[in-house]
Amino acid sequence: MAFSVEKLVLSSYFEATEMRESFLGCPIDVLTMAETVGLARDAMRTRNRLQHVALNVAKLVNMRRDPILAADVANSDLVGIDGMGIVWAARFFGIPVKERVAGIDLLVELLALCANDGFRPYFLGASRDTLQQSALQVRRRYPAIQFSGLRDGYFSTEQEDEIVEDIRQSHADCLFIGIPTPRKERFLAAHRDELNVPFIMGVGGSFDVLAGQIQRAPARMQALGLEWLYRVYQEPGRMWWRYAKTNTLFAGILARALVEHGVHLMPRARSGSSASPTQPGG
Repeated sequence: MAFSVEKLVLSSYFEATEMRESFLGCPIDVLTMAETVGLARDAMRTRNRLQHVALNVAKLVNMRRDPILAADVANSDLVGIDGMGIVWAARFFGIPVKERVAGIDLLVELLALCANDGFRPYFLGASRDTLQQSALQVRRRYPAIQFSGLRDGYFSTEQEDEIVEDIRQSHADCLFIGIPTPRKERFLAAHRDELNVPFIMGVGGSFDVLAGQIQRAPARMQALGLEWLYRVYQEPGRMWWRYAKTNTLFAGILARALVEHGVHLMPRARSGSSASPTQPGG
């Protein structure tokens, strides 16, 4: 019976990986929220490791200049599309993106799953106060949930082995990591095989949202792809330059890709003509 269940899970996973596409040289998985949650559930039930990474504009831009980060993302099992900029640009290039799977929304869905199915999450990251407050709010929303562990993100490289051992001994079903990029990716690349956690996901600043310290943009702004602008409104000193820089660089990357895409299409468009493209009147 166990063999049949494992075979079914692997089959589901391989079906999902058929949805992998390449966007501006970066792998993305064209999955809905329900499909992503389903894969996470299967991983936790069978304890077959599945690592999820959420791709947004900032991460894609940083990958262009950080080959180690790019490799860490490419080696993840699932690359979710977290960002309307990625959704719109991918669709423009013909990639059939069904919907945005925002990291914070996926985290909330998975916490509800943990409460309903008895899975035990481990929170790693943020400050101690933020971490405790986020766990408190989660328990208020989902009284049945049981955490396998909580650990803030302020630790040194020398303490990593101690943290890895604590996670391993906790027998957590899922690990949510709120450590900034690229430190999070470095940590997972070095230790994910030792953690003994079936589902692993980086959650960025989601612990701050769970704790109520940062408010999400109104749904209308999210749908319009303006959640970043709402973040700037809340934290102008810290976020203004970050988004101005990454959005400008992303626009440049798209412009270059559009030029290359157009150049590649030109010979196809003229393939039915007898005139050479280099001849006058061609």
